[in-house]
Amino acid sequence: MINKVLEDSYRRYAAKRPLSAEQHARARTFLPSGTTRSVLDFDPFPFTVASAAGCRLTDIDGHVYLDYLGDYSVGLAGHNPEAVREAVTPVLENGWSFGTVAAEEAEVARMLCERFASMDLVRFTSSGTEANLVALSLALKSTDRNKVLVFDGGYHGGFLSFSRGRPSLNVPLDAVICDYNDLESVRQAFDQWSEQIGCVLVEPMLGSGGRIQAAPDFLKGLRTLCNENGSVLVFDEVQTSRMSYGGAQALLGVRPDLTTLGKYIGGGFGFGVVGGAETLMLQLARGGERSYDHSGTFNNNRFSMAASLAMLRDVLTPTSLDGLFARGENLRKHADVLLRRHGFQATGWGSLIGIHPTDVAVSRALDLAGADRRPVELLFHELLERGIYIGKSGFVTLSLPQTPQTDDLFLSALESSLQVVSAVGR
Repeated sequence: MINKVLEDSYRRYAAKRPLSAEQHARARTFLPSGTTRSVLDFDPFPFTVASAAGCRLTDIDGHVYLDYLGDYSVGLAGHNPEAVREAVTPVLENGWSFGTVAAEEAEVARMLCERFASMDLVRFTSSGTEANLVALSLALKSTDRNKVLVFDGGYHGGFLSFSRGRPSLNVPLDAVICDYNDLESVRQAFDQWSEQIGCVLVEPMLGSGGRIQAAPDFLKGLRTLCNENGSVLVFDEVQTSRMSYGGAQALLGVRPDLTTLGKYIGGGFGFGVVGGAETLMLQLARGGERSYDHSGTFNNNRFSMAASLAMLRDVLTPTSLDGLFARGENLRKHADVLLRRHGFQATGWGSLIGIHPTDVAVSRALDLAGADRRPVELLFHELLERGIYIGKSGFVTLSLPQTPQTDDLFLSALESSLQVVSAVGR
């Protein structure tokens, strides 16, 4: 039954978007699946956006969507935010690719080090993916070890995805995969490879693996185990740095050795940073006992530097981030009440929410492994029909231009969409 209803929803979707259908057909001629990001590929085809402003998208067929995905959290400031636009306009006027130092980069570095207590020094990259690759390299070089301990469901960029049973285009790391929120599995790994595990790479909230919040003592336990075994603790805060002015680590009271950031700090431009303890970061300085080159043409590109300076100075303030966190907690609570009436649930933390088609308690990626995802796909299409855009996996992110009034619109659309999904059955 649900397969037939999904096919009907595909036909209804396609009939309303002839221009996006034509665009996608042309794109498939030159792009695998017609996209450049696997996460954007959904049936029958993704719509093509013509313009965006605030928390709304307009596609080339004229449909307007209330955006509750925010480009998978990149769009925290909304689309075309004024502060960023004003910051990059002088770059357009004065030039942007000089092959030398960008005027803003030292100031961006200062602001990051002052904001994140664990950062003595920082290094810029073009993306969160690259930041995590640099962090892993620094950790393994400093420890002279070869293994990286990661978690099932962990996603740290396009080449660092560690979900069991799902193939990915990873770099050839020697990875030990443990279960999130399961300290005993980590202890067992250290018992077996204590002299080989150079670092632990972890998200303070498991992001793509299900928006699963860390248990109260899990991250503190990782800190203790890393201390005991001489391993480097790396926090991937590419998503969770939005939780407070000092990121998730400030809220949780856990200090990592290295931290990676990306996404929204660049205001929609390519941006990444790795920062941490001076002893680790000085491996990138010239003339040290351990000194390694780290290059990247666009590490300090002027658009990203100007945009991130505006974001850190004018947008990502304690007041705005605390308000976003509180609104996210409130929205998730109300969404969860609606979802549980229909056999779904909402996971997450702060302004990041996951929707899952199960009422089983979720603390690790394995708890979601056997879930039938078709109800979420149908829910995704029903929300699109009502002008609400979320991630095809049930990923919801809040952004600053949204309001309690748009949250009410989201909840209303969610309630009516769930009624349709429940009527279909599974």
